Amino acid sequence: MKSTKPKKDPKDMRHGYTTGANATAATKAALLSLAGQTEVKEVEITLPIGERVTFHMESVSFSPTEAQAVVIKDAGDDPDVTHKAEIVSTVKWADEIVIEGGKGVGRVTKTGLPVEVGRPAINPVPMKMLTEITKEVLGETTHKGAEVTISVPEGETIAEKTMNSRIGIIGGISILGTRGTVVPFSTAAFRASIAQAVSVAKEGGCEHAVLSTGGRSEKYALEIFSERPEESFIEMGDFVGFSLKQCKAKKMKRATLVGMIGKFSKVAQGIMMVHSKSAPVDFGYLAEMAGKAGADEDLKNSVLQANTASEVAKMMQERELTTFFSYLCKDAAKAGFKHVRGNMEVEVILITMKNELLGREVYAGEP
Repeated sequence: MKSTKPKKDPKDMRHGYTTGANATAATKAALLSLAGQTEVKEVEITLPIGERVTFHMESVSFSPTEAQAVVIKDAGDDPDVTHKAEIVSTVKWADEIVIEGGKGVGRVTKTGLPVEVGRPAINPVPMKMLTEITKEVLGETTHKGAEVTISVPEGETIAEKTMNSRIGIIGGISILGTRGTVVPFSTAAFRASIAQAVSVAKEGGCEHAVLSTGGRSEKYALEIFSERPEESFIEMGDFVGFSLKQCKAKKMKRATLVGMIGKFSKVAQGIMMVHSKSAPVDFGYLAEMAGKAGADEDLKNSVLQANTASEVAKMMQERELTTFFSYLCKDAAKAGFKHVRGNMEVEVILITMKNELLGREVYAGEP
C-alpha cells in the first residue's frame, strides 16, 4: 500500500548535523564533565559555517580521570546511513592534545584520501573542530592536554552500507563534514564520494576507471573486468559528466561507463546529469537511431510511441537490429569524450536489466 503521507517541499526539509559536528559536541560535553566533575548534557558549538548550535547528550558519565559523552546523530530529513547512530567521545587528561579513533571509526589503508594511511578516518575539518574545541575547554583548566577518542559503536555495521572498504577505510565509518550541517538529499555528498573514489583509484595505480550507474551495472562490470583492482570500480549514479571530469582531472587514460539504455540515451545527446527528473528520454532520438540501424517507418513509429527506453531496446533485439546499440554507444562515448575535451578514452558498455550485453564502443577522438 502506498503511503498517504504528503511529501515535504525541499525548502521545508529539516537540516541535520554531520558526524564531525556531533563528535565535536560530545567531546565538549565530556571535557566539561571531566573538568567540573559534574554531568554536562547540553553544549553549544560553532559549526564551520559560523552557526551556533546546541546539542543534547543522550548520556554522560565521568570519574576523576575519565569522562564519556554519547550523542545521537540527527541527520534531519536526509536519508543518511548514520542517522540515529551513537557518536561517543571518551576523554582523559594528557600532556598534549591527541585525537584518536575508537571502535566503529575506520582506519585509512590506501593513499588518495585526505587522511594519512594508518590514521583514523577523521577528515581534516572534523579533526580541526575536535582540536579547537579541546583547546577551548583546556583554556578554562590547568591541564596541558587531553586524549580524545571518538567511537561509533555500530560503525562497522553501518560501514557495510557504504563504499568505505573499497576506497581503503577499514573497520568502520568516516567522521565527516565540511559545513557541520547535512543538507537533505544533497548532491554534494555523492559528488564528494565520487571524487574521493577516483583519487584513491589513481593513487593506487589505476589508469582505467570503471564507472557504473548503479548496483546492477556494477555487478556486470565486476564480471567483465574481473582482473582489475576493486578500487577501479566506482559507482557514479546519475553524475556521468562529473565523474568523467574527475577521471580527466586525475589523468586517467580511460573511463568505462556501464549502464542501461534510458540513462545512456541521454548521455548520447550530451546530457551528463541523467536523473529521471533532469531530462526525459528523447524517443525522437531513439527513432532516428532505429532508422539508421535499418528500421522501417512502422518500427520507427512504434519507437516514438514507446513508454520506456527499455521497451525500445526490446524492439531492437527482437528484430535483430543490433547496430542500433552500437550507434547509441558510439554517440554516448563521443559525447563523454567531448565533455572532458578529449585526451582520455571513453568507453560505453550498454546492458539490459538482466545483465545482457547490448553494445560496447570506445571513442578516443577522430583517427
